[in-house]
Amino acid sequence: MAPKSRSAGPVCSSPYTAGKTEPVRAVSASWYTSEDMYQLQRRAIFSKKWMLITHEVRFPNAGDWIKFEITGYEYVVSKDRKGNFHAWHNNCRHRGYPIVDANSGRNQILSCKYHGWSYSMDGRLKKAPWYDNVTDFNKSENSLFSSHVRKDALGFIWVNLDSSDTPEPWEKEFDGIDTQNRYDGYDMNVYVFDHEFEIDAATNWKLCSDNFNECYHCPTSHPTIPALFDIDTLTSDAKDGYVILASAQDEQQKKEGLQICTTYCFPNVSTNILPNYIMLQRFLPINAHRTKMHYQIFRNKNANQEHFDKINVLYKQVMSEDKGLACGVQKNMELGHFVNGQMHPQIESPVVHQQAKTREAVKEHAALEKSAGRSIWPVAQAPNSDMVTF
Repeated sequence: MAPKSRSAGPVCSSPYTAGKTEPVRAVSASWYTSEDMYQLQRRAIFSKKWMLITHEVRFPNAGDWIKFEITGYEYVVSKDRKGNFHAWHNNCRHRGYPIVDANSGRNQILSCKYHGWSYSMDGRLKKAPWYDNVTDFNKSENSLFSSHVRKDALGFIWVNLDSSDTPEPWEKEFDGIDTQNRYDGYDMNVYVFDHEFEIDAATNWKLCSDNFNECYHCPTSHPTIPALFDIDTLTSDAKDGYVILASAQDEQQKKEGLQICTTYCFPNVSTNILPNYIMLQRFLPINAHRTKMHYQIFRNKNANQEHFDKINVLYKQVMSEDKGLACGVQKNMELGHFVNGQMHPQIESPVVHQQAKTREAVKEHAALEKSAGRSIWPVAQAPNSDMVTF
C-alpha cells in the first residue's frame, strides 16, 4: 500500500531543511557499516553527550541503584540518603574489578568482591583494608570514577560520561525539553515502573533512529498505527538536541488514553508519554552492525488495565516491525552497492536533523583528534600527576 497523498504536506520543521524543496542526500552507507566510524562515534558522541537513561520512579528508596551500559561502558546510577542521584563507572578504584554484578539492587554500602574496598552510595571510598598505614594514601582521591548526572523537571534521569569537570551544558541541546506545554496536567508521580524488555537487532543504531524519526513508512509498514493516531495529522518540530513529534487522536482514542506526547532525544532515546503509559526507548549500540532496542515501560497506577494492555500490545507490535525494517536496510548497506538515497526535505526532515547532528559531532571530534595527533576518549580517566604510566 502506498502512502496517502497529503494535500498540504506534513508540518515539519528543522533548521537543517528550512526553506528547502529539493531532495536531501542521506549520509553515506559507510556511516552504518564501518567499525572505524563506530569507534569514532563512541568517542565523539557516547563519551561526551548527555543521554537520557531512565526515570526517577525506578528509585523509590534511598540506596537504590541500577546498572546501565552504553557502547561497552558500564555505569551505575544510585540514589543517596538525601535523595540525590549519582552516576559512577562500574569499576573499583583499586584494580578495576566491577563493583556490582546484578542489574539493580539496594545497599547502604557497596563493597568490591575482589579486595574488599567499600564505597558509600555517592561513590566515596569508605574503607580500604590494610591501607591505614600506607603513606600518603588519600581516601578522597580514590572515590569511584563519577559521571555527570541530572534530573530534569519531569523526573527523567540523564547521564554524561565525559570525565572532565565541566561537560557541555545540558541546556545547550535540551533547553525546554522538559517544560513543553503539552505536559501541563501530567503528574509524573502517578507512574510506576512496570517492566522492561529488549529486542536484539542486526542493524546499526542510527538506522533505528532514522526509522523512528519519520512516519513516511507508516502507512506501508505499520497497519496498526491508525489505532494509535491519525497519520495525516503527524507533525514534527526539531530543536537542537531533540525532536517534538505530535499527532491527533479521535474521541474514542482519547477515552482510551491514547494522547501521545513523543520526543526524540539525540543521540539514541525517545520518550512516549501517554495518560496511562510511558515507553522509554533506547537504541544501545553493540557494534557497527548490531543494536539492542531497549524499552522501559511505566504504568499509571490508576490506569484501566484493559487500556494499558491495548497500548502495550500495539507499541510492541510496531517496535517489532521497526526491527525488521532497520535490519532489512542494514543487510543491503553491508553489500556495498548502495551508497545513499534522496530524502524528502519535509516528510523526512527529522531524519535529516538527526543525521546532521551526528555528522557535526563526528566531524568536530575528528578535527580535535587530528590536531592532537591521537584518539581522544572523553570518558577516560584523566591521569594524576603522580601516576606512573607506560
